[in-house]
Amino acid sequence: MAQYMITYLGGDQPSSPEEGQQQMAKYREWLAALGDAAVSPANPLKGTSTVLPDGSVTAGSTTSMSGFTVIEATSMEQALAVAKACPFLEIGGSLEVSELIKMPD
Repeated sequence: MAQYMITYLGGDQPSSPEEGQQQMAKYREWLAALGDAAVSPANPLKGTSTVLPDGSVTAGSTTSMSGFTVIEATSMEQALAVAKACPFLEIGGSLEVSELIKMPD
């Protein structure tokens, strides 16, 4: 089975702690429903720095990527169906789905 990375981009911040808890509960339910297909379920990012071609470093990201999930699926179509069910979309976020390529040893 192939592995796919679902990348989280953007998304609105919760307007209250309660709204944040509700959204997190939906996200946990979605991850739990994936079962063993969730290879690396929740990988939030913080404290990003960007290394530029000249070797200089800037604080922050050049994208709105906030995290990723790695799943196993039989096809890109199945991986897209999994992504379409993600509650991250309900908060205005976008998802990119990419097939991971295994590199030779």
